[in-house]
Amino acid sequence: MTERTAATDTIAAISTPPGRGGIGIVRLSGTDSVSIAAQLVRLRHPLMPAHVRLADVIAYSETGAELEVIDEALVTYFDAPNSYTSEDVVEIAAHGSPVILDFLLRRALALGARLADPGEFTQRAFLSGRLDLTQAEAVRDLIEAQTLTQARQAASQMGGALSRRVMPVKHALVELIALLEAGIDFAEDDVDVAPQVEIARRIDALKPPLTALEASFARGRLVHYGLTLAIVGRPNAGKSSLFNRLVERDRAIVTASPGTTRDLVTERISLDGIPLELVDTAGLREGLEEAEQMGIRRSREALAEADLVLIVLDATEPINEEERRLLAATDSRPALIAVNKSDLIANDRAASDLYAKELLDVPALATSALTGEGIEELRAQILRLATGGAAAETGLLTNLRQHQAVTDTLNALADASRANASSIPHEMILLDLYRALWALDSLTGQTTSDDILNLIFSTFCIGK
Repeated sequence: MTERTAATDTIAAISTPPGRGGIGIVRLSGTDSVSIAAQLVRLRHPLMPAHVRLADVIAYSETGAELEVIDEALVTYFDAPNSYTSEDVVEIAAHGSPVILDFLLRRALALGARLADPGEFTQRAFLSGRLDLTQAEAVRDLIEAQTLTQARQAASQMGGALSRRVMPVKHALVELIALLEAGIDFAEDDVDVAPQVEIARRIDALKPPLTALEASFARGRLVHYGLTLAIVGRPNAGKSSLFNRLVERDRAIVTASPGTTRDLVTERISLDGIPLELVDTAGLREGLEEAEQMGIRRSREALAEADLVLIVLDATEPINEEERRLLAATDSRPALIAVNKSDLIANDRAASDLYAKELLDVPALATSALTGEGIEELRAQILRLATGGAAAETGLLTNLRQHQAVTDTLNALADASRANASSIPHEMILLDLYRALWALDSLTGQTTSDDILNLIFSTFCIGK
């Protein structure tokens, strides 16, 4: 298990993305940050905590003599422990020229700093106790967010939403452990031993909030990773037209000739904040040309790999055998039916709904890629299918590590319940309760191994 220890060396890195930009930032953290920054640039006023100072970036000769001013920079100093890492931190914001930023970084390294490892600034924040592990992971999630909902969820986690959700459970678990420990340690001093029914009541009270937390992984994983939706059907059923309607631009080529789509066309959209990758596939039929046959093979692969399936039927054509096989193949999978070209049939929308519902018990609705009929309802149906109708909440489990920690906690509590019901001595019940506590602590990083920490922070970008 890891011990949180403060670092003594000073690290430096460019904290803005590679390439040119209006501003680029070189960040230093550690005991020598201020002294290195004072030699790195020529400050016009001494550094003060939480103040911004104007400075000149100077070019130097090989002998160390000042040559000329090559840029102006703004320097901000955050004194320990009032900084991101809880160490002395200095940020130098110069113009975003890669040449200038590289020059500043190399000078900082020559003056005694060390190049930061990926995620090392956030790792120091964790090791200093400023962030727990769920908050540290949320920093990475916020940087990688592609939708506003992802950003909101990450910001909520950074604010400690998940930690606050876990804390009452942990507090109650520690109280139960203390109760059993006291009964064992002070049995000779007339301290009451907790009765079996009381132990059972306390263990049972811990399970509902943990079970709800475990269930939140379904929504958290959706928001974090997103889903893939394969749009499949016969040639010329209007798959590409529906695809373009959903992405709200002409992304796929649409013609009146069947078999226009020969390869997979993909586009990522946000559906109520959930990332959704749409895959427009080639029409499923017996291909006449080699290129079309290859496209159909890829369509079948996309169908097999997709999280969700949208089957597009042509309201003006009877069901063919290929479509019947397709409907049968998706019988046990999350799927929707869109009866397209509903604007071309004489009957009303209910007729096209019946057309699909007679085939399979799958949500179906009439659509028209030409007029836009049913498109908003189709979006809503896709969202309901993706989320299972679950409402948004805060303090979600967003990755497999977090989910495993809660699952391990529940398993240990289940073992403790069985041991208590079997009248096993309290010393043995405590082993299961401590195992539950360790699993719960691993969620926030209090008992996480160094190997796991290194794996987590290595996925961060350098400079954060």
